Amino acid sequence: SVGCLITNDFYAVHFSAYLKPSAGKQSDREALLTPYCQELPSPGKVFFAADLIDRDIRKTPIGIQVVELEKSEAGDTKTEGFKEIRIINTIEAKVYPSGVVEAQAELNKNGYYAINLLIGGEEALSEDDKLKIHFHVGGNPNGLSTQLLTLIVGGVVFLLLVLIFIFFRFRKKQIHHKTNIKNPPQ
Repeated sequence: SVGCLITNDFYAVHFSAYLKPSAGKQSDREALLTPYCQELPSPGKVFFAADLIDRDIRKTPIGIQVVELEKSEAGDTKTEGFKEIRIINTIEAKVYPSGVVEAQAELNKNGYYAINLLIGGEEALSEDDKLKIHFHVGGNPNGLSTQLLTLIVGGVVFLLLVLIFIFFRFRKKQIHHKTNIKNPPQ
C-alpha cells in the first residue's frame, strides 16, 4: 500500500504512517510494516513518509512540523475546526530529490495531530505553501474502529443477501406450487 492521497489546491502526496510495535511485538515483521493513513490505533513512536507526486517540488526545500491539535467548536470538516496547541517535532527545510519526505515523532497520547509540509522552507509564508496532513491517534475519533465498521457493514450486506435469497426461493416455490394445482399430474 502506498498510503492515502493527501492534496491541497497546489500539492499532492501519498502519505503513510508506521507505528513502532510495542516491546512484545518488536520481532513481528507484519506489525512493523503495517501502514496507516489518518487513523493510528495507539500512541508511540511514529514514522511518517510522504511520497511527492509533483516532480517539480523535489527541487524545492521542504520543512516539516509535527503538531498536536485541539478540536474547536467551529468548523465541521476533517481539517477545519482545529488549532495547533504544540509543536512536537520540527525538521529543517531540505531538498528531497528522491521524492520521499520522512519524519518521525514520539506521540505520547491519543488525540488529533497534523504533519505540516512547508513547501519552500522558511519562505513558505502563505497557507498555499503548507500541505497539512491531519490524522488521529487512538482509534476512530467517531467512536467505532474502522475494523468494527467494516464488520458491521459486511454483516448487514450478508444479511440482506440471505433475505433476498430466501425471498426468491420462497417465491419460486409458490409459483411452482400454484402451477401444480392448476395442472395436476395425470
